[in-house]
Parts: sequence; structure tokens; C-alpha cells
Amino acid sequence: MVKMPDAVGGPRIVLASRLFTPEVSAGAFRLNALARGLVRLGAEVTVITSRPPAHAPAADDADLRVLRWPVLRDRGGNVRGYLQYASFDGPLLLRLLARSWDLAVAESPPTTGMMVRLAAALRRRPFVYYAADVWTDGVISMGAPRPVVGLMRWMERAVLRSAAVVLSVSDEVSERLVQLGANPNRIVTVGNGIDTTVFRPDVHTIAPSGESYFVYTGTMSEWQQPDVFIRGFASLAHEFPELRLRFFGQGAVESQLRALADELVPGRVQFGGVVDPAHSASWIRGACAALVSIAPGIGYDFARPTKTYAAAACGTPVLFAGADVGGALVRDAGLGLAVDFTPEAVAEGMRALLDSHASGETDRLRARRAGWARENVSLAAVGDRAAAAAAAATTAGFPGPDTPQVD
Repeated sequence: MVKMPDAVGGPRIVLASRLFTPEVSAGAFRLNALARGLVRLGAEVTVITSRPPAHAPAADDADLRVLRWPVLRDRGGNVRGYLQYASFDGPLLLRLLARSWDLAVAESPPTTGMMVRLAAALRRRPFVYYAADVWTDGVISMGAPRPVVGLMRWMERAVLRSAAVVLSVSDEVSERLVQLGANPNRIVTVGNGIDTTVFRPDVHTIAPSGESYFVYTGTMSEWQQPDVFIRGFASLAHEFPELRLRFFGQGAVESQLRALADELVPGRVQFGGVVDPAHSASWIRGACAALVSIAPGIGYDFARPTKTYAAAACGTPVLFAGADVGGALVRDAGLGLAVDFTPEAVAEGMRALLDSHASGETDRLRARRAGWARENVSLAAVGDRAAAAAAAATTAGFPGPDTPQVD
């Protein structure tokens, strides 16, 4: 691990992200872990972010200076969409130039990266780009107009080529970043993870006594298409009259999911909204299985959703539907079942996991699954790896395009 000076007089690092805790999202948790990892290395950390929505839990900003600004949000409270991004990115350049710092870290989207890139050029300071995914691929998957795709691709490439360090969450993302023009010598694959102090096999369950249910937590988006679980459940609901589906979180397709549930299985699917991580862990711990999906063929086949890690940390099996990378993770680590992205395959997977739950196999495997999570996907360890990689850039000087900075 890179050793940095004590906090007094340590490197001044600013993190720019439209999302940060207490918002309930994988990106917010990942940035918080990075920030705290930098503090542990002795850095003085300032986070420039947005004000959280009203439904967010209380913030715990101990050891960090967090500057929160108003931002446009959609009807669901998300900073999602061109106007919403612009409301954060537009003032960001001035906010960065108004402060003194030694290193900046930018979280996606690339519009935020471009503002940080420009500020870094004007300050002649290095910056780090945290690439949790490939933004251009996501824009294409949503059917954006060709000029928008072209502009986003240009921005993403410019940010990747100028960053002193690019932090990547997986080997698959790293490979795609290289295809987009990132210098492989600058990419550091730090992985992704979950807070295993919150998501644990010994948390108390809060479901009604005796209720059997499958649970879906987190974002409900076009690239996940979780309607496949409602359709699969509808085909077997009559066989298990006490069985329920529970959805927690929000997203662009939530209203469609609600309408579909009312049409196919009225009264059998509950939507609980956004809940804090502790409540999410309790619902996952009590479920027959956690539902995770990645719609194949729309640009996110390389994704490994943190929903999988959250379930594993609670010892709860995963029912994964979709792309091969996420499915292989579930199969290879023994975290549950991976099935094709069809309602029929989902229904068969649900039957198998209900049998495992009834036979006691789920509880017998709980400790092993949770142990795998502690050893492999601890968010604190990910934060420390990311912090060490970012810290290396503080002595790299201002990089010119395509100049290697990290071996």
C-alpha cells in the first residue's frame, strides 16, 4: 500500500460525483469507500456532490468534508438524464477552480469527467477517473440518437486518455476501456464489493413471520429488465399461493413493473421503495433467494451486479438471469443458480430454490456463501485498493494525453 503523509498537511484530494452516501446506490457506496481509504492513507478529502433526496437515510460524513449542492432530479428522485447531469456538471468547473487541491477524482458520467479534466488542465494537477462501467455502451443500449452517442464516445475517450489513473471495477470493464482508447498502463482494476459489516448472515429478518418471498433490491433499469422475474413468477404463482415477490429500490422501469404486476399477479408483488442498507440486508437475509438480472445483448454483458455480492454476504442464494459474465460468477462461486433470460427459465429456477429452502440446503450453505463474500468482495478492501492506486497519481505530475503514469 502507498504510504501518504499524516492527515495534517497531507495531500488535498477532491472527489467529484453526482452521487454520494447517504444515497442508496452502488456508486455512492463505492465512492465513500474510496474517500475513507484515502483518509486512512493520510489525505485531506473533500467531496463535491449533490444534496440527497428526501427519502435518503441520514448522512454520516465523519472524517470527510462533503460539500452538497442542489441538483435537478427526476420524478423518482434520481440524478438521471441530460438535464439532471448538466445541473451538476455545469457549476462543477467553478466549484473545482474555487478550491486548492493536489489530485481530483471524477466519477462517471463522462460529462463529470470532462469538467474535472478541464479543471485539472487549468490547475496543472493530475486527475483519476473511476470507471464503474462503460458509459457509451449504456447510451447505445438505451437507443440514444447517433449524435449523442458520438459526443458521449468522444468525451469518454478524452477523459480516459487524459486521466493519470483509471480505476476499473472488473477485468471485463478494463478490456472494454482499452478498446475505447485508454492506455492499459494507466488502468488499475480494483474490483467491486459490498459492505460486509452491514450485509451479514446473522442480521435479523424483518419479514412477516412465515412469509416466503423472493427479493429484488436496488436499481430497476432498462439494462436489468427485471420484468422477467414478474413474468416467471406469474407462471407458478398459483402453485404457491403464499409466495410473494418483494422489490426495494427505484429506477426508470419501476412504473412499468408495477403495472405488469397488477396485470399478471395482482396483490402478490410488493414495492417497498428505497430502504437503507441495514433494512435491505434484513430483507435479503430472510428471502428464499435474491433476484439479479442483466439483460443480454444490450451492452452490459460484462457487468457483475453488486446485488450478487449483497446476497452472498447475507448467505442468501442468488437467482441470476441473463448475461454470461454475471452468470458465471454465480455458478463458479456456488452462489445460487444462473438461468437463461426467459420467464420459463426463471420459473424453473424459482422452483429449484424453493425446494432448497424447504429442504434446509439454503441454511446449510449460508456460512460458506457469506465466507466467500468476506474473502473476495469486501468493500473496505476495494476502497483501500482504489485509494492506493489514486495516491500513486499525486506524485505523477500533470499527464499529457497517452503518457503512461502507472506501471
